[in-house]
Amino acid sequence: MPPSAERIPLDEKVAFLSRTTSYAPPVHQVRNVETHMSWVFLAGEEVYKLKKPLRFPYLDYSTLARREAACRAELALNHRLAPDVYKAVVPLTRSSRGLAIGGAGDAVDWLVVMRRLDQRETLECALKTGRLATWQLDRVVSTLADFYRHASAIFVSTEAHLRSWCRSLAYNRSVLLDPRLGLPAGLVRRIDRAQRRFLAARSVLIADRVRHRQIVDGHGDLRPEHIWLGDPVRIIDCLEFNRSLRAVDPFDEIAFLCIECERLGGAWAGEYIKRRARLTLSDGLSDDLFTFYRCHRAALRARLTIAHLLEPNPRTPEKWPRLARTYLRLAANDARRLDRMLRTP
Repeated sequence: MPPSAERIPLDEKVAFLSRTTSYAPPVHQVRNVETHMSWVFLAGEEVYKLKKPLRFPYLDYSTLARREAACRAELALNHRLAPDVYKAVVPLTRSSRGLAIGGAGDAVDWLVVMRRLDQRETLECALKTGRLATWQLDRVVSTLADFYRHASAIFVSTEAHLRSWCRSLAYNRSVLLDPRLGLPAGLVRRIDRAQRRFLAARSVLIADRVRHRQIVDGHGDLRPEHIWLGDPVRIIDCLEFNRSLRAVDPFDEIAFLCIECERLGGAWAGEYIKRRARLTLSDGLSDDLFTFYRCHRAALRARLTIAHLLEPNPRTPEKWPRLARTYLRLAANDARRLDRMLRTP
């Protein structure tokens, strides 16, 4: 790495990639989108993703070498579910002539290059506009089932897996009860109590999933905005930066997808996905465990959204409390179901 590579401000890189003349051939328009971890540039028929130089407990993009490794991991892992979307990893270089994409000079950062897809064809858009058909969901479930059947198994002890669940519940609880965030503490405690009671009483259900090798290297962020409903179905943006966050029971990810469908007004779609997935994968998952997975995913999403307010300069700060409360309402509904299940012998 050249000594000057890390001294180029992120703003300078963003400004360069926002110009239409930075691309070869030049494009008519560039639209940039800032996410929590990246800048994304929609340039003509392609998309360029630049990772921010961030460091969190679960992610480290703080050096040029780490960002290059993350870009290459993103390319390889997303080939599993979107092989014709992820095209290449290219350097952002600097020479005496200035910055260039893939040009001669020293690499000062790295870009993931993707084929641009039509946002109107996502599952999220179909849910919001009411244009979703069950045959499209059948394709999604078929794609996911095939993916999970071929995904690499993650070997972990039952004790370690159960400890990780306890840590996750405790972390959710500590953040959601932070008085600075202003969430309803009584509701958070009711959700947390139901989850901990379930984990104490029905931990054998989770242990059985581990013993039967049902923990796989999955997607990690299975949301409707990442699913394109074409033929074939394409699913993008898997979590490349932390393998442990992709080590999941397939039905845990499917429960997450169902929660997101419900949040977008498509509870029926989530139920349909659940039924079809259970028929297609047919590995004996119980209703009790699926409900626990749903409840935990909703609480986790509440924690991840509200935690934006703990950052030094959160983007769109007005958005997160409202969204966190939506997730807490979904978690509370499932917590009530868990309580009823626990009263049933």
